[in-house]
Amino acid sequence: MAAFAWPFAAQAQLEIDITKGNLEPTPIAVPDFISQSEAGRDLGAQVAEVIRADLERSGLFRSLDPASFLEVQTNIDYEPTYADWRVIKAEALVSGRIVEENANRIRVEFRLWDVFAGKQLAGIRLAATPQNWRRTAHKASDAIYKALTGEEGYFDSRIVFIDEKGSKTNRQRRLGIMDQDGANPQYLLAGSDLVLTPRFSPSSQKIVFLSYENTYPRLYILDIETGRRELLGDFPGMTFSPTFSPDGNKLVMSMERRGDTDIYIMDLMSRSTSRLTNDPAIDVSGSFSPDGRRIVYNSDRGGSPQLYVMDADGSDQRRISFGKGRYNAPVWSPRGDKIAFVKSLNGRFSIGVMDPDGKNERILTESYLDESPTWSPNGRVIAFTRETRGRGARSEIWSVDLTGQNLRRVNTPGEASDPAWSPLLP
Repeated sequence: MAAFAWPFAAQAQLEIDITKGNLEPTPIAVPDFISQSEAGRDLGAQVAEVIRADLERSGLFRSLDPASFLEVQTNIDYEPTYADWRVIKAEALVSGRIVEENANRIRVEFRLWDVFAGKQLAGIRLAATPQNWRRTAHKASDAIYKALTGEEGYFDSRIVFIDEKGSKTNRQRRLGIMDQDGANPQYLLAGSDLVLTPRFSPSSQKIVFLSYENTYPRLYILDIETGRRELLGDFPGMTFSPTFSPDGNKLVMSMERRGDTDIYIMDLMSRSTSRLTNDPAIDVSGSFSPDGRRIVYNSDRGGSPQLYVMDADGSDQRRISFGKGRYNAPVWSPRGDKIAFVKSLNGRFSIGVMDPDGKNERILTESYLDESPTWSPNGRVIAFTRETRGRGARSEIWSVDLTGQNLRRVNTPGEASDPAWSPLLP
């Protein structure tokens, strides 16, 4: 899928400070993309709707109702009538079109306008197949997000998750994957074996996961494109939470041996493992920093589950969490500036974030049971599992941004848990 910018794109005047949180979302107008054919116009309406939904879901933008638009655009090569868009209080405008080059190739073109400054902020062309239109729309959303915030977007990405069904005493779990907005759900494995803790590789093309075949855990890597599943090893005792290193060449995981659970590293080329922690306590849930130099993990060596950081070779182990409650499931942000975690206190569970040194702890969510945090590719949104209680209890996937203000449920085919967010797709 090719992309390039039109010339003479102006420097942005309209800018959104994503670091402070935007309690008043920026009004943005996204008319249906124009086209010369009826099929192209239908596709243009679908592309625009996905872009509107992406931007709205970020919490930074408010997509204006197309019924309020005064100007009907017929050619995006000319500047819009800014006054018509100012009347409806649009601060940004997306003008787009679909060009059908042949039966197997379309071109999606759009311009982003700063309505009040009266100038173009960006102009982009994306080439794709008609069947790939939804991903093209997500790429357009990423380009708009970057032009207005200065940061990479996260819309052209996927989430792998565990699809759940059945009663609590006869629960079936299978591996699923979907677009980050819940569209295009698919199931990656046949059968009813218990599958747990899927995690993406840095290339976003492979997934590591645990499968309980023959009642004990086995560690697998699955190639999403080919469907090829590779057994990494049978390990005595229990194995927990495998996660890729940033270069994709190693896994950090926990293994129980002779009653002692520690953090290990596996080299994927040699399949050799080396032990990083050696403590009578339970050490689990390792997660690499994005530069690969450090690992955050969970340990109860201090009497209750807390967060610790160590160098990638196991040296310089030090505790970073000191608040009230129990800390679990740490995950390092792709930006390197935050660590997400689960905190339990007074019978409630929360998703929170802190700096890598433990400072600036903030709680973003709280409920009966919030767990399994995973970061968006740009490190600005966290997806997680939320389980409700009582009659009609369900396990669902939710997301929240770093302000804690933009809490949303992610649509899934049924009950779902244990999400893992991919990097941006190649």
